[in-house]
Amino acid sequence: MKRFRLDRSAFSMRAHAQTEKQNFEYWAGQSVADRLAAAAYLNSVAYSYPYESPPRLDKTAHEARKR
Repeated sequence: MKRFRLDRSAFSMRAHAQTEKQNFEYWAGQSVADRLAAAAYLNSVAYSYPYESPPRLDKTAHEARKR
């Protein structure tokens, strides 16, 4: 995935409170679609699957039944 790249010049040593505020302001300024795309990318990295083709849900593990 070439779309997401780490810009190392954008980061520097700061106090935790200042960094947290900047992080919140950055993500609050992004569109919902961009936030979801970033979350999907981080999930693909964490669970080691390709970003373009996430694994399908195993529907045999759950079943729906009427009460």
